Amino acid sequence: MKRLLGAVAAALLAAAPVAAAPVLMISVDGLRPADVIEADARGLKVPNLKRMMAQGAYAEGVVGVLPTLTYPSHVTLITGAAPARHDVANNLTFDPTNINQIGWDWYSEDIRVPTLWSAARGKGLTTVNVHWPVSVGAPVDYNLPQIWRTGHEDDRKLMRALATPGLLPRLEQQLGPYAQGIDESVEADENRVRFATALMAQHKPALTTVYLASVDHNEHAFGPGSPEAMATIARNDVMIGTLIAAARAAEPDTTVVVVSDHGFAPVHTDVNLLAPFIAAGLIRFDAAGKVTGWDAEPWFMGGSAGVVLARPQDGALVSKVAGLLAALKADPEMGIAQILDAKAIAAMGGSARSSFLIAFKPGFEAGYDPRAAKQTPSKYKGMHGYMPSDPAMRSSLFVEGPGVKQKGQLGQIDMRSIAPSVARILGVPLPTAEAKPVF
Repeated sequence: MKRLLGAVAAALLAAAPVAAAPVLMISVDGLRPADVIEADARGLKVPNLKRMMAQGAYAEGVVGVLPTLTYPSHVTLITGAAPARHDVANNLTFDPTNINQIGWDWYSEDIRVPTLWSAARGKGLTTVNVHWPVSVGAPVDYNLPQIWRTGHEDDRKLMRALATPGLLPRLEQQLGPYAQGIDESVEADENRVRFATALMAQHKPALTTVYLASVDHNEHAFGPGSPEAMATIARNDVMIGTLIAAARAAEPDTTVVVVSDHGFAPVHTDVNLLAPFIAAGLIRFDAAGKVTGWDAEPWFMGGSAGVVLARPQDGALVSKVAGLLAALKADPEMGIAQILDAKAIAAMGGSARSSFLIAFKPGFEAGYDPRAAKQTPSKYKGMHGYMPSDPAMRSSLFVEGPGVKQKGQLGQIDMRSIAPSVARILGVPLPTAEAKPVF
């Protein structure tokens, strides 16, 4: 009995928060772990990340969620939950009649579980956020959320209205104009880093989250491993060094956690996934090309696509769509690796919003033009959104500081384990996380 009680007590202590220590959490969108772990062999200069590897701990790879996209992954990174539970299922909102003007899932009210931000606030800790996805309206003390519409100057007014009241005008008086949300260039990231360093210096937060977009942007445009992408990673490493220095100048015992949301793979072919749905009468248009009705429609996710049904409990509709998808998979020109039904999606932690999921073979993705040929050269050179089991989709974790006792490689880890690990360093509870802390 004594041994049993001791084991129970140890388990409770392992699950309990420890004393609060500050955390700087930086996301480098699309950063592949091997680009840092094998940086010397690849001729890449990343001294700050290499120092974190030498002095702290790092993952060989982080196994992501379904789908391996920016917004669902970033919500997992701050909640420890999969999309089935946190309910951010894609980057884009599902918009079958095209009325939302390519609206993204920007709003934190759509997150159905507690976040690191809300857990920190619940303990009275000060928080800062700069550009993290799904952060509009987040419970953050000093919040510069990610949002854009068109890149028009009116977007600046929108940003001022949605940021913490009065925060952006005050900072812009000191630092000049804040980068537009739609701008994913390296220079825009460098601009946002200046704002993040100022916020850390002024407010000494317990939790700071910062998102950098430019690596992902250039991997899409030029391909993973391209000279342009590698040069962008090197510049991001400089920004990481700047952020670390600012965080530790404000709070010397800060633990730094650098993550990414997904890996990357080359892509070469767009396939017309919309035309078969239109031909089957599942999407209907008027003479002007406006959608007038739909029964089933693809929801694009890069290297995969959900299929959303207007009536998911309609057995006849489910059977019709299942038959169409089986025929598409049998056509080698469609580049489909597998079709997941609702049960398989749920088993992988994917959102119940999609009744089916189309997983493309490497190099293939869905195109957006319903009038295009069955196959066309892809718009992008690099893509993600492929199955989490694909090693090319592995994301990154590098962590260093007083809050982490482990050293060296952590092996392959579950993305859902990162948020509860950060919560333990902060000394806050995150009971809805679906995996155990790993550092």
